[in-house]
Amino acid sequence: MKARFTDEQIIAMIKEQEAGEKTADVCRRHGISSATFYKYQSKYGGMEPSDAKRLRALEDENGKLKRLFAEQMLDNAMLRDINSKKW
Repeated sequence: MKARFTDEQIIAMIKEQEAGEKTADVCRRHGISSATFYKYQSKYGGMEPSDAKRLRALEDENGKLKRLFAEQMLDNAMLRDINSKKW
């Protein structure tokens, strides 16, 4: 899925709202719904752009580790299946 906004852009939107601008005005200017804005705020609120980059890197690494784990479990299941059959 292609993200519409970068992490830095999302953090900038949140900072605009925190600076005193109305949430509706920020959402209208960037073309997002208020629900999307609040979802971004819950995920990125209080972060700096460097923190967001680190979060993205950790999410990517976590995804890779989950895929490796799933592949390992499939290999183990296959080996158990082969080992349980009588030759």
